Amino acid sequence: MNESAPPRNPEPEPRHPIRLGVLVSGGGTTMVNLAQRIAAGALDAAIPLVIASNAKAKGIERAANLGLPVEIVVRKNFDSTEAFSDRCFELLRAADVNLVVLAGFLSLLRIPDDFEGKVINIHPALLPKFGGKGMYGHHVHEAVLAAGESESGCTVHFADNVYDNGPIILQAKVPVLPDDTPDTLAERVMAAERDAYPKAIAMIAAGEVSFSSPG
Repeated sequence: MNESAPPRNPEPEPRHPIRLGVLVSGGGTTMVNLAQRIAAGALDAAIPLVIASNAKAKGIERAANLGLPVEIVVRKNFDSTEAFSDRCFELLRAADVNLVVLAGFLSLLRIPDDFEGKVINIHPALLPKFGGKGMYGHHVHEAVLAAGESESGCTVHFADNVYDNGPIILQAKVPVLPDDTPDTLAERVMAAERDAYPKAIAMIAAGEVSFSSPG
């Protein structure tokens, strides 16, 4: 009598690319960087939806040029943060988004329970310093220089319902040079952001970090 063959290990299920919903308010350079990383095979992800909160955002044109679906959801067209947020997340659910990526998105969102721990943001400073309402873009770099800081950088963090709050995933530091202007410092920080955001997304996709246990 032949012995039965040993049980075969089941084939592992193929890992699908993480599906990103990218939210923009301005130029969309962070979105372009992510799309380029994906196209180059450096980031295992897909972008099934871009949401713009500003109908004149340059990011709309850039997304269209990349062949990315774009929805425009203008904050002032809604009576409340809640109504605005409801529309955004309705679209994100319809696109089967796994992770919401705030990419220069200036409107406050109310994150529903089913998206808790699935929304991330990048801030152009080393939080908790230089964060909060009104602290974006050059406002941040001007504040860093005015404070005489010796270093700055960027912070990728899980977002909650407070500006620039939530568990930190990773930070990348850059030096502040004696002759820096807001423009030169911004350029150095943006270079750090281009690596930090894809790295954080890859960490989340690989299960290396979560909302309850940030790295």
